[in-house]
Amino acid sequence: MPFSFDTLRRRPDLEGPDLVAVDAADRLILDESATAREGLAEGRLVVIGDTHGALTLGAADAGARGIRVHQDELLGERALVANAAEAGLDGAFSSHALDASLLAGARLVLLRLPRSLRALADIAGLIALHADPEVVVYAGGRLKHMTVTMNDVLRAHFDRVDVTHARQKSRVLVARGPHDGREPEPEAAEVDGIRVRAFGGAFAGASIDIGTRLLLAHLPEPRGDEAIDLACGTGVVAAALAVRHPSLRVLACDQSAIAVASARATAEANGVADRVTVSRDDVLRSRPDATASFIALNPPFHAGATVSDGLAPRMFADAARVLRPGGELWTVWNSALQYRPTLERRVGPTRQVARDRKFTVTVSTKR
Repeated sequence: MPFSFDTLRRRPDLEGPDLVAVDAADRLILDESATAREGLAEGRLVVIGDTHGALTLGAADAGARGIRVHQDELLGERALVANAAEAGLDGAFSSHALDASLLAGARLVLLRLPRSLRALADIAGLIALHADPEVVVYAGGRLKHMTVTMNDVLRAHFDRVDVTHARQKSRVLVARGPHDGREPEPEAAEVDGIRVRAFGGAFAGASIDIGTRLLLAHLPEPRGDEAIDLACGTGVVAAALAVRHPSLRVLACDQSAIAVASARATAEANGVADRVTVSRDDVLRSRPDATASFIALNPPFHAGATVSDGLAPRMFADAARVLRPGGELWTVWNSALQYRPTLERRVGPTRQVARDRKFTVTVSTKR
C-alpha cells in the first residue's frame, strides 16, 4: 500500500476508530524541514517523539534512509513498525534508546515537543552533546501545548532559536548552534522514606501522587516471594514493597522508556536494585499466564496526549491473565471512573479497601 498520512493506524491499545488523520504539527514539521532534508546523507536524520510514524514515514517517503528514531512509548514503536510495513518503508529506519547511539553525528533532528520542560531540556542537552556541530533541530507542536518557556529551554543549549509562522494551530521552533551538551540526570527527592528518582516527563516527577500514596498506605505483605508493579511509573510502589519486605522480589514494568529509566534509578537509590527487575513491556505481554499471585496497579488514563478509558480495562484483563487462581490485583483509581464493575467482570470478586475524597483502593481476587 502506498504511504498516506490519512491511513496511519492508531496504537493498538486505544479503543475507537482504527484510522486517524495525521496531526497538523507533524505536517508543519515536515514542510518546514523539507529543504534541509534534501540531499541529506543516509543515517544523518533523527526523529524524536513520533507518536505513530507520521514524521518518520513522511521523511522516508520523501527519500530519507537510515533514519534513527526514538519513541518513548513502546506502543508507538509497534505502530510505526506496522504502518511502515503497510507502506513498504520498513527498511528506512531503526529504533534507538534516547542516548548517544541515537544522536551521534546527526545533522537534522525532527522533534515533537514534549509537554514537560524537563523532558525537553533532557533531549536538548543530549542533542547538543552528541549531534554534529552543524545540526539543525525542527521542534514542533500544537500551540495549545506550547509555551514561550520552551524557547528559553532550547536557548540554554543552542545559539539560535527561530520561530516559524503558525499554521493550523501549530508552530515549529528551529534551533541551531549546539552548546553546553549534557547527559540527563534524574530529579531526586525523598518522600515518606522512599527515595524517588524521575527523568523529565515521568508521571508525578520526583514525588508521590496522591493515588499512589493511598495505595501504599493499604498494601499488605504479598503472599509468595514475588510481586508485580504494573504501569510502574517512577517505580515508587516497587521500591516501597522491596524495602518493606526484604525477601520479596518485584517486577516493575511500564511501556514508557522514561518510566523504565526512572524506576531503575529509584530502585538503585533505595538499595533494592538487586531485587527489583524493571522492564519495558506492553502491559504484561511478556509474562506467561497464571504465574503471579500479587499485582499492584495505579492505571493511567492518558496515552501520550490522548485521554482514553480503554487503557485501564486492558490492563485489568492482562493482569487477570497473569494471575493464578486466588491471586490478587490491588488497584487504586479515581473514584469518578467507577472501575469496580469492570474489575469484577474481568478479574473476579472485588472489594473496596479504602476511599478518600478522590480515590478508591480495591482488591480483586482472580477466579
